[in-house]
Order: sequence, then C-alpha cells, then structure tokens
Amino acid sequence: MADQKWVTTTAGVDMPGIIYGTAWKEERTADLVVMAVRAGFNGLDTACQPKHYREDLVGTALQRLAADGIRRADIFLQTKFSPHAGQDSRQVPYDGTAPIEQQVAQSFATSQHNLQTDYVDSLILHSPLAPYARLMRAWRALEEIHQTGGARQLGISNCYHLDLLRALYDDAQVKPAVVQNRFYPATDYDAALRRWCVRQRIVYQSFWTLTANPHILDSRSLCQMAHKYRKTAAQIFFRYLSHIGIVPLTGTCSEQHMREDLDIFAFGLSAEDREAVGQLLQTA
Repeated sequence: MADQKWVTTTAGVDMPGIIYGTAWKEERTADLVVMAVRAGFNGLDTACQPKHYREDLVGTALQRLAADGIRRADIFLQTKFSPHAGQDSRQVPYDGTAPIEQQVAQSFATSQHNLQTDYVDSLILHSPLAPYARLMRAWRALEEIHQTGGARQLGISNCYHLDLLRALYDDAQVKPAVVQNRFYPATDYDAALRRWCVRQRIVYQSFWTLTANPHILDSRSLCQMAHKYRKTAAQIFFRYLSHIGIVPLTGTCSEQHMREDLDIFAFGLSAEDREAVGQLLQTA
C-alpha cells in the first residue's frame, strides 16, 4: 500500500496518493478545483457541510472540467455526511429533526445534486456519533447507500479512539476502507491507531498535515533534507508520509504549491532520511 501514486483500497477502489481538499475555499472553490485538476490532481475531498465546504461549487468545477474532456470517472470523488452537531443551524442540508437514517439519506441526495453525479467513490462519516447505537444506525444508512451503488467505499473521519474504531470495524457489514484524521501531536499522530489500520489494510488519510506541524517543517533535519533533495520542506514531509502509507490531503490555493505537491512521487527518501523524519514525529 505504501509509497504509491495510487493506492487500491480493500473495497477495490483506486485512490490517489495525495488528494485535493476543498474546505474553506468559499466562492473560490470552483476555480481552485479546476486549477488543481488541470495541475494534475485526480482526487477531490469535500463534504455536505455548507459551514465549511461549497460542495455545490465542486459540482460546478466538475461540469467545467467535463467540458474540457475530463470525465467524472477520471476523478476520485470523496464527500461526507456531517452530523447535525457539525452543521451551521441556519443551513443544515437535511431535516435535522428526522431520524438519523433519513438524515444520512437526505444528505447524500443533496450531495448527488450538488456534485451532479449518481455516485461517489468514497463516502465518509464526518465524525462519530454518540451513543454508539446511534453511530451504528448512521453507519447502516451509509451501508445502504454503498449497497445500492451510491458509494464505492465507506470511511470515517475525526475518529481518534482505537477502541471505537475497532468496535465499528467489528460490527460493520461494510468495513471502513478509509480513516481520515487531523495529523497532529495532540493525538501522538495516531501512532497506535495507524498501526492497527495497517493490519486491517485501512487507508489513513491525513488532514491539517502542514498547518499543524510547523515545528517539523522548520526543523533542522527537514531543512537539510530539502537542500539535499532540492525540494521544499513540505514536499519532504508529504513524501515521507506516502512512504509509510499515509494519503495526505492538501488544500493549497497556490498553483505552484499544487504542482510541488504532485511532484512528491518523482523522488524517494533514503531509509536513513525516513528514519530521521519518523524520529521527529516521535519526539514532537
């Protein structure tokens, strides 16, 4: 699984080794998505959460790209069901008073309308729900979408407790193929959770990867490696993550940075340098 420009998940879905994240782009979303895909990105991450995402403008971008001959099938498209607690009460994209199963179904119907597609490649539960029984009711609703062809695979985001992830995995009929978490020191970079994911062949996607780690990007070790490989510190960090099987999200608004992010698969880090970056994570 590690070290690849493309990763095949346990669901048989080909996922790019780095994905363009569309959060917080607001009115610039469509233009930035078009820029990212034209730069070479094959994967897009969004959510049915108007507070932080303009999922509808991702759909607009896909239509613009289709006019250029870039088909929907050429893009790995990932969206999320965001529970009511994560929504702005003024613009909830489903009936927040409905049973959770209906909320999931209505949210996905909104995503289909926004994205102008019948299916997504990956459908993520944006955060765990409590109590656990409610989480499983939401998951069963996601499974129904998967089983009827609406989503090629399922996953969960913002899940930092291994015991909870294990329980979900054990009880799920459609096992999570993806875990997408904030990658930062407060959770010890999910070290134990990631080891478990590797054993289950669950792909770990990282977000907030650069923003949360200026201490690593500015470290002497990474600066020396950047000089050695003639790359940026961000490229070194992203390349390290790909070496260990992590699929990072990047939300840059710079076309130059987009191209630099995509260039990480054009070089490799030595075993010694990989070990040095790993040490930075362990001592953060």
